[in-house]
This record gives sequence, C-alpha cells and structure tokens, in this order.
Amino acid sequence: MRDQQDNRRDFLRNSLYSAAGLAMFPQLTPNAYGSIKTVVAEPGQTFIPAMPPRIKFAVIGMNHGHIYGQVEAVTRGGGELVSFFAKEPDLTAAFAKRYPNAKQAKSEAEILEDKSIQLVLSSGIPDERGPLGVRVMKAGKDYMVDKPGLTTLEQLAEVRKVQKETKRIYSIMYSERLENRATVKAGELIKQGIIGKVVQTIGLGPHRMNANTRPEWFFDKKRFGGIICDIASHQFDQYLFFTNSTKAQVVASQVGNVNHPQYPKFEDFGDAMLRGNGGSGYIRVDWFTPDGLKTWGDGRLTVLGTEGFIEIRKNIDIGGREGGNHLFVVNNKETTYVDCSQVELPYGRQLVDDVLNRTETAMSQEHCFLATELCLKAQKNAQNVSVVS
Repeated sequence: MRDQQDNRRDFLRNSLYSAAGLAMFPQLTPNAYGSIKTVVAEPGQTFIPAMPPRIKFAVIGMNHGHIYGQVEAVTRGGGELVSFFAKEPDLTAAFAKRYPNAKQAKSEAEILEDKSIQLVLSSGIPDERGPLGVRVMKAGKDYMVDKPGLTTLEQLAEVRKVQKETKRIYSIMYSERLENRATVKAGELIKQGIIGKVVQTIGLGPHRMNANTRPEWFFDKKRFGGIICDIASHQFDQYLFFTNSTKAQVVASQVGNVNHPQYPKFEDFGDAMLRGNGGSGYIRVDWFTPDGLKTWGDGRLTVLGTEGFIEIRKNIDIGGREGGNHLFVVNNKETTYVDCSQVELPYGRQLVDDVLNRTETAMSQEHCFLATELCLKAQKNAQNVSVVS
C-alpha cells in the first residue's frame, strides 16, 4: 500500500512539470503557503532562449531607463539592434557603452530613412512619444514605445488615423504586465478558469519619487501627461486584459499634488474607477513609497473572480519571501503560492512575430488604443484632490 502511495505521489509531483499538470495544480497543492515552490513547466520547456536575429530594429529617444528592458525584450524575441539616436550626449554615451555593436546615428532621419530597419523603439520624453510614432509609421516602420505611449486625446486621434492609414504597429510596452512573470502566469491561470469569471481588478502602483535624480520634465504635467496618464497606464492595460473588456468607461477619477508644493506642476496621487463589459476596476497610483521599503514600489494586482481571487505582488513580498513575481491563488479548494521564476516572457517574441507576419499576437491594436483612451479620459476629467485641514 505504501509503495502505491509513493508511486502516486511521484506521478503527481512529476505531472506538475508537464503542460497537463499546470491545469491540475489546484487539486494538488496543500493548504499552506510555500509548501509548493514551483507549479510551472521545467526550465527547458518554459524558457525560450534568445532567438537568432529575424528583424533589425533601432532606438530613437532614451529619456527613461525602461528603454533597456524594451531592447532586451525585442532582442530575446529575435531582434537585432543596429542603430540608435538621442539628442542628449550623456544618454547616448551610456547606451553606447551598454550596446557597443550598435551604430550611433547622426540624426533621427538617418534611422527613419534606413529601409533595413523594421521596428523603432523609444522611451523619449512622454509628450514627444506620440508625434515620433506618427513619423515612424509614416516612414513605413513599426513602433514600440514605453508607457505612456501618448499624453493627450488629440495625439491619440492622430496616431489612430495614421495607424489606420499605414497599417503599421503601434505597441505600448506595459512592462508591469508584459515583463512580470507572475502577471503573465496569472493570465494563463485565469484563462483556465481557476477563479471562475472575473468580476473586478484592483491595481495599485506606488512609486518612490527620488526627486534629486529626476530630470526637469518629470515635474511638468504637460510633459509627462499627469499621474494617471503616466504610471496608471499600466493598470488600465491590466484591467482590460484581465476582465477581457472590449468596451469600458471611467466612472470617476481624481488626482492631486498633496505633499509636494515645491513642484506646482506635479501630481503625486491619483485613482480611478472603471466599468466595462467584462468587469469592474479600481486603480490607485502614487509617489509615496517610503524609504524603508527595499524596492521602488510594492506594486500589487488583485483579480476577483466568482470562485476565488488571485493576488500578485510584483516587486516584493513584505511578508518575507525574497525577490519579486509573487503569485497567490485562493479558490474554493485551497490557498496556493506559485513560484513564477521559470515563466517565459513572450511579448518580445510575439512582437517580432507580428512585425514579420502582420499579426496582432503580442497586443491587439484596439486594446492598445482603448487602454490609452481610458487613462487619458480619466486624467482629463479627474477631480482635483486637496488636503483637508
């Protein structure tokens, strides 16, 4: 009898590392946090190694450090970085040191006129990203931009028009979903129905300000678009993705500069409520991460379903687990902690596929634009929060 039990335990344990086992894990996990460390495929099946070059890409504008993650994602997916340009000598020097095999172009036009380049990446100053995307698409190239991809509804209207005319890709790199292994895994599990039908998402995006390291444009709402437009754009993307909403409206929103009067054009707090055809959402973002936290922000996402909920602690688990990418699943059977360290990040590979095949596997164009439209409307129509004395 004991041999049969041992054999069954071995079978169940091994099945966790197979594709079929992923769907089985809710029935297999004991009712204790940390008792199962990994419920994903083994590394050889999960991690797809960096692919040989399939397209050539370039960078124009690198005013935010996110550009390095953008480059790494496309490189993993089969992109070859061939050239770059920025107006700021210090930024280009740092970038050239990181990527010595890429050519430093003399101008933006040199890149746009290079017919061998198929994709352009940018993390320029936010209010310059949309107009650059228009120029890139008109030059016959696809575009992948850091969030926020646009800062006004007028920019969005122009980008939509040019994208429709040119049929080029305008993709916004929402790294909190696309480059976070736990969030990627949550999407897989929710599609399997592990928490039933999604009812609501709650997205929290706290950030540390580090004011002395920030450039001047960081404190000017006209340049960064406002706090909801900027950092909350991640949460709008996640709301649409996890609720599978194709139509949505902003129920209410508010913004404010409640603790930084020395920066009168800045906003340090914002939140919003959403309602769509796939569920509801609440979003809160701020610049109040305390210095006592070991990371820049305790970013969280909770997805409520009819049969359970998922919580993602993106950057840190203040409960004590090391690292980031923490995923908790609670349903009618048990509470499970999922180690997501082996989960593949597919966005870069999918985007390169889309460039080559003219498909929309990384992100549909309508999703990209709807997420942007919602956050821009929430920003524009937000009530101002003032501290009550």
